[in-house]
Formats: sequence, C-alpha cells, structure tokens
Amino acid sequence: MNMKKIVGFLMVALLALMALPANAQLKFGIKGGVNISYVYFNSEVLKADNVTGFQVGPMIETTLPLVGVGIDAAVLYSQKGLETTSVGGVKTSMKTDYIDVPVNLKWKFGLPIVKAYLAAGPYIGFRVGGDKFWDIPGSVADQVKAKNFSAGLNFGAGVELISHLQVGFNYGLGLTDNYSATGIKPFSSMVNDEYKTSGKNRGWSITAAILF
Repeated sequence: MNMKKIVGFLMVALLALMALPANAQLKFGIKGGVNISYVYFNSEVLKADNVTGFQVGPMIETTLPLVGVGIDAAVLYSQKGLETTSVGGVKTSMKTDYIDVPVNLKWKFGLPIVKAYLAAGPYIGFRVGGDKFWDIPGSVADQVKAKNFSAGLNFGAGVELISHLQVGFNYGLGLTDNYSATGIKPFSSMVNDEYKTSGKNRGWSITAAILF
C-alpha cells in the first residue's frame, strides 16, 4: 500500500465523517497517552529497541445511535522513535516529534454504562521536532536520518465508561519509510562500498480520552 492510497483512504474517511446523518451523536474531547515505539530495520544492519514517548491532542467522534458504528479523528502531537546500542555498548535514543492525524472507523457494543469498542483506520503524520540526523559510532549503520512524512494504519480496542471516558490500546503499523540508515559494509575491501537501508515506525500506545 503506497502513500497515495493511504492519503486517499484518509480523505474518504473524512468525507464519510461529514456525510453522517444529522442525528449522529457528535462529541469533542482530549486524548493523551504513552507510546512504546520502535523502528523496523534490517536487524543485521541496525537493531532497534523500544523507546517511550507520548501523544496528546484534541479529537472528535461521531456515532450512529443504536447501531454503534461511527468515526473518530484526532490531531495528536506524538513522540516516536527508537533506541540503538553500538558495539561498544553505547546507547543512542532517537526521538522524533510528529503531528499525527488518525481517522478511524469505530464500533461500540455493550451496555450504556460500559461499552467496548474496536477501531481501525489510516493516519498521516508530519515531523515537527527532534533531530534530523543521528551519528551512531561503532555501529554498522554510521548515520540515521529522519524523514518528514509518515503514514500507516491503526488498529485499536478499548472500553468506554459512562459515555465520557475511553481507555484503550492501539497498534500503529507504519507503511512509509520514516528513517534511512547509511554506512560502510563491514569487511568490505572496496573503497566507498556503502549501503543504504530504510526503517518504518511501529509501536503500541496506551491512551485515555475524555469526551464532552
């Protein structure tokens, strides 16, 4: 799935949000949580470990009465990244700040006081903070570069209490290349025998939202 398809899905979801019937329940809220993220690289080139970040921002949700199906969207300041350990044991933490815009199809079911929900949908993100380049001395990958655009898919589940508090977890599957790594191939006798590889954001988040 390429970037154009992801953006297309996002636009369709936003149009569906605007096209929902007038009797749909509309709520606004604030969402925040903890990100446990990493970047998927070729492990022979760069082994990426988890790093902890955060996310926070406004959200909107609309749900069809009785059916329990609706759409939620948010604008989140989200911190992701990875941690690496060089051959000499030196740890390097690489954190990148994004403005993420997820749009999810959500299905709620259960009792009015306590409901469970399932959610899935695309997201796009734009890098707004964090270093652009990191040097990793003593590693096969000499330098890692963060890219400015990201996109992928979200899959989540959780519970809603008294129609105003949601607690859930989410898995983010990055589909675009968010980082690139360059270096010299080990044990190579050739001059300037460089390699280039790329990595995609992956990770879990634990979130809470208050809806009004």
